[in-house]
Amino acid sequence: MTKARRALRLRAEVAADVPATAMVMAAGLGKRMRPLTATKPKPLIEVAGKPLLDHVLDRLRAAGVKQVVINVHYLADSLEAHLANAAEGLEVTISDERDLLLETGGGLVRAQSLIASDPFLAINSDNLWIDGPADTLKLLASHWDGAKMDALLLLVPQARAMNHKGLGDFHMDRAGQLRRRGRSRVAPFVYTGVQMISKALLKDAPEGAFSTNILWDRAIAAGRCYGAVHQGLWFDVGAPESIRATEQVLASV
Repeated sequence: MTKARRALRLRAEVAADVPATAMVMAAGLGKRMRPLTATKPKPLIEVAGKPLLDHVLDRLRAAGVKQVVINVHYLADSLEAHLANAAEGLEVTISDERDLLLETGGGLVRAQSLIASDPFLAINSDNLWIDGPADTLKLLASHWDGAKMDALLLLVPQARAMNHKGLGDFHMDRAGQLRRRGRSRVAPFVYTGVQMISKALLKDAPEGAFSTNILWDRAIAAGRCYGAVHQGLWFDVGAPESIRATEQVLASV
């Protein structure tokens, strides 16, 4: 079987229902992207001629997502003005964090009443990926099993995490269950900023600002945090110098 036929076959096999709603995290301060974020929120920084947020919205449309909940805090007015023109074909609801930046976990808790589907997608707005043989979000959804999962994280092998300089985030067993990288050690998988989660993950969550890591650790302890491996390209676009490196790769794809 040729490579092209294998790709077509995989696309045909990935027929899972993608959640109709996605939460896009766009409230962060973008400190690592300074000075570019001095006057522009990080989700609106352009890579390959398009804001990072628009790359994410394009992927959501392609996967069939209908509703997008987006949290805002830093330079929120700029983000809302951009979305007025950039979110065509999507029903956008704003989760307003202007009064207090709630971090990733707190942002999910604040927005949960606005999220229509369960499970739902949660995606970092500074994310940039290229699909492999199948649509990435459909492939992620095909791994979902609500009977045993509260969180399903899209991971990429550290060797394919472009521009990433960390030591990895997770180990994954044959069943897909995750465990953390040990202190002062390395782990083979990096979290991409894309996940599919159940609202059960948010039950009895802390109040105020907190990291999603707290929710993941609870799910890991309960054996309900799983991973799926991304089959395409993924880029860590966290600092100004990573933009050019990313664009050079994208130009050759």
